[in-house]
Amino acid sequence: MNKLLLSVHVLAAIIAIGPVTVAASMFPPAARRAMASPDDPRAAETVRMLHRICRVYATIGVVVPVFGFATASTMGVLGDAWLIVSIALTALAALVLAVLVLPGQSALLEGRGAGSREATVRLAMVTGVFNLLWAVVTVLMIVRPGSTTGA
Repeated sequence: MNKLLLSVHVLAAIIAIGPVTVAASMFPPAARRAMASPDDPRAAETVRMLHRICRVYATIGVVVPVFGFATASTMGVLGDAWLIVSIALTALAALVLAVLVLPGQSALLEGRGAGSREATVRLAMVTGVFNLLWAVVTVLMIVRPGSTTGA
């Protein structure tokens, strides 16, 4: 059962969180291009599509911690420090996405802050924080300090 739960957890992370990190990173430069050429419908559609990818895959990404908790429970590591830190960082990443990244993207799409390079720079910064948090969680999941598996 552990292998199945771990497989679903890892696949969900790759399939759900991967697209969010990539699309969120692509959004600020795409938004700047769309602002620079307001008559280009493809540029505007690209920004809308990137935002839609972020929203949809963020929703699907909820399965990652669900299967993570199930896996950790069956492995008996729920109290391990590396997992607790990973859970906290995952919660922080979700908060950054829900409170800063997605609303920042929506604001740019709706014209709030439109034409503001500063808004796209700020969005790029918080997106970088989001991505960094996921990178740290990924490393913790691979290294698992104190693990008895030798990894």
